[in-house]
Amino acid sequence: MVFVLTVDQRGSRSTSDLVPELLTALNRRPRRTGLLRKFERTAGDEVQGVLSEARATVDVIVELLRSDGWYVGLGIGEVTEPLPRSTRAGSGDAFVFAREAVTRAKSSPHHVNVAGADPHKAEQVETVLWLMASVLRRRSERGWAVADLLAEGLTRREIGVKLGISQSAVTQRAQAAGFAEEQRGRALAADLLEHGVAA
Repeated sequence: MVFVLTVDQRGSRSTSDLVPELLTALNRRPRRTGLLRKFERTAGDEVQGVLSEARATVDVIVELLRSDGWYVGLGIGEVTEPLPRSTRAGSGDAFVFAREAVTRAKSSPHHVNVAGADPHKAEQVETVLWLMASVLRRRSERGWAVADLLAEGLTRREIGVKLGISQSAVTQRAQAAGFAEEQRGRALAADLLEHGVAA
C-alpha cells in the first residue's frame, strides 16, 4: 500500500509561484521517513510525492494545511513497480486516486480530500483531516509557537522560560491552540491509514 500526495497551489493566477519554496520545505528533511520518491513539480503549480509510511504522510498533510495555500489530494492504493526514478513518471491506482482527490479538494471546505479503493475508509481518514484542518485554521501565531515547542519535546517549564511566559500561560495557549486535539488527530489519521484503509 502506497500513499501518493498530489498538491495544487490555490489562487496561483493571482499570486507568485510558491512551488519552489514548497519543494524545498517538503524535500529538505533527511529525517523524513517513508518518502519513496521526492516531491516534484508535475505540471503548472502542482507537485506530487510518493510515501510508504502513514505517519509521515499525515505529517506532510499537516504541513500543507498549516500553510493554507494548497489543495491537497491523497491517493491510497497500489503503484506500478518498480517505481521510476521520477515521481512524474509513476503510475498505478494510488496516482489515479490522488488525481481524483485533488480535483475534489478544489470544492472542499477544507481543501483536502482522500480517495482509495474503499470509499468509506477513505472518507474516515478525510473526516479526521477535516477536523484537524478546522483546529489548525483557528490557531494563532502564539499558539503555533507553543505547539511547535511541545512537538519538539520541550516541557511546559522550558517553553515558559524560552517564551518569557508562565507555565500556566503555556498550558492555556496549548489548550487554546488545540494541541492535544491535533496530536490525537494525527495519531488517529495515521492509524486509519495504516490499519483501516490498508486492511
